[in-house]
Amino acid sequence: MWESFHARLIIALANQLQPQLDPRYITSVEERVFIEGPQRRIPDVWVQKAPAGSVGPLLTVGSADTAVILEVEKLEVRESRVEILDLYNNMKLVAVVEVLSPTNKTVGPGRDSYLAKQQEILARDCHFVEIDLLRGGQHALAIPDWRVADLAPYEYLVCVNRWPRRNRFELYARRLRQRLSAIKVPLVDPDPDVKLDLQAAVEQVHAEGRYVRRLRYAEPCNPALSPEDQAWADGQVAGFRDNP
Repeated sequence: MWESFHARLIIALANQLQPQLDPRYITSVEERVFIEGPQRRIPDVWVQKAPAGSVGPLLTVGSADTAVILEVEKLEVRESRVEILDLYNNMKLVAVVEVLSPTNKTVGPGRDSYLAKQQEILARDCHFVEIDLLRGGQHALAIPDWRVADLAPYEYLVCVNRWPRRNRFELYARRLRQRLSAIKVPLVDPDPDVKLDLQAAVEQVHAEGRYVRRLRYAEPCNPALSPEDQAWADGQVAGFRDNP
């Protein structure tokens, strides 16, 4: 489910940005590909066990033991991002907008791939926007986790790093009940920043993807919410269902 939401959200962000970028800039949706190994438990990786009772009786001395057959598929994972390119300067990369996925915040190939790409982007002369809308997982943004400790408590965090000041970060922190941020995305100086309204994009994707019908809202949240936040969330879900 997250994979489809992430893909739709990336497209929505690109489409929201493009009218503000004409005529100099264009948006491009690019992909990062990595392989999830069998050590990860994710829905698209399956294990097939031998049927119950398939293990035969004890064998006589000298015969080979019966093996239990397990099959594990490796999964090719694709994660997309928005890139802003400069048409006036030979399609030069101006800014990258990433939306973090659960694989980026969990130890494994997905996190390794994301952090490697993060360092590659930071080594280039372009701006970098990271959007973390996930309440769980390990910190993965470019800014060190100890530098954002003073912003707590928060559930969602956006980090904007403007080239060439790699040690300076613009942060947008939000609580669960707050509206998601409308952030500034930098371009080539002296062109003004463009606005990216995350709340509008998420609401658009939620409606167009019919997620109110697809998500199992009756199940407990993971990570769990406080009783107060859960009561608020239940009210929001009821509103969605009354006005699909």
